[in-house]
Amino acid sequence: MATQSLPRENAISELSSFLGERLTTSIAVREQHGNGECGVYTPQPPDAVVFPCGTEEVSQIVRICTDHGVPMIPYGTGTSVEGNVTAPHGGICIDLSEMNEVVRVNEEDLDCTVQAGVTRKQLNQYLKDTGLFFPIDPGADASLGGMAATRASGTNAVRYGTLRENVLGLTAVLPDGKIIKTGGRARKSSAGYDLTRLLVGSEGTLGIITEVTLRLYGIPEAISAAMCSFPDLESAVNTVILTIQSGIPVARMELLDDVQMDACMRYSKLDYSRDHTILFEFHGTERGVQEQAKMVGEISRDLGGSDFRWAKTTEERNALWQSRHDVLYACFALRPGSMVWATDVCVPISRLAECLLETKRDIDENGLLAPIVGHAGDGNFHVGFVLEPGNEEELAMAKEVNDKMIERTLGMGGTCTGEHGIGVGKIGYMEAEHGESVEVMRMIKRSIDPQNLMNPGKIFAS
Repeated sequence: MATQSLPRENAISELSSFLGERLTTSIAVREQHGNGECGVYTPQPPDAVVFPCGTEEVSQIVRICTDHGVPMIPYGTGTSVEGNVTAPHGGICIDLSEMNEVVRVNEEDLDCTVQAGVTRKQLNQYLKDTGLFFPIDPGADASLGGMAATRASGTNAVRYGTLRENVLGLTAVLPDGKIIKTGGRARKSSAGYDLTRLLVGSEGTLGIITEVTLRLYGIPEAISAAMCSFPDLESAVNTVILTIQSGIPVARMELLDDVQMDACMRYSKLDYSRDHTILFEFHGTERGVQEQAKMVGEISRDLGGSDFRWAKTTEERNALWQSRHDVLYACFALRPGSMVWATDVCVPISRLAECLLETKRDIDENGLLAPIVGHAGDGNFHVGFVLEPGNEEELAMAKEVNDKMIERTLGMGGTCTGEHGIGVGKIGYMEAEHGESVEVMRMIKRSIDPQNLMNPGKIFAS
């Protein structure tokens, strides 16, 4: 282990006394916990990793760390892509993966409470016999605490919203070890400050989320999935825009450019068109799904799209969506030995075509390999720069394209990150997006975490 200051040694010793083997200073484990899924940001391991089993243990860990002035970094499943879990100041990584119990399901009220380490797939497996499901689907099997901390979104957001709309309440541990409960199970409230929304998206900089109360939904009577290919990207994007403007309640509407579609079909070994493509999913009654599909089909054909190709069975539908979820691995496979820098922006739906097409032009003009995929129904798209490790010239070009994309996005009234969070990767864009509001955020941070111990170096430079 690297040389540590006496306070950190004392903190680790005190934590070890009650956690035993659930504290480790193993180099391999520390390195694993100092990195997410993006290779652009230098891994920065913590000094130790702890594995609490409940909120009270998290509280005790936090109190010890605060007493010794040691930074704390919460960790879910490590699927973040903006350096959200790195430890630039060292400290203690608090891995919540063992806090993986579904606390309660209230079927009549369509809600549930889970510990922070429960993953979205685990929750839906638990719910499978209740007729309910949790729809927020970021692709990775992320922990629900981590999804709340980054205000995650996903393929179903166009119909069901993001974590912001689907978290009813939280249990969290503040920097002094105090345990608080925010929100509640009522569907609305006007009682006091909305602390739930303050903590959702705070990336562990204000406290550690240990339990989440979530909205659930009835499994639709009918679910149908189809794909439609287009001769050019503009036609595909305009289909998305017109579908949303027409008020058609599509559940999923995922846009893949030709590069991304080709990568996905190769990686997943599926036989679909390699052209610019939209993947649709429709939820509702049998008749409602048919009506939705008919209206969207007419829009897409008017704009040059192909006839729908349907995933007719549950197995075909799952395979199609799994290929979409595997876009990151498909990008790696395009260039063996590469690293992938995944970034995203979100714009008002009316500006999506302009923003996406200009970004595509910048990518092509710089000769970069960078597939595009988007939760296009809500104006959110991702660029995956596939880069040669150590190629500084190529990385510099990618950064220039990313900077131009974000500058363009902000000029259109959009945001520098639709669902990845700020982490360390997008700190430099906060002032441009929020202006004087950033200082208000800093004031809140200083008030709640005066020692700057909660995930320091994220969201704001420190």
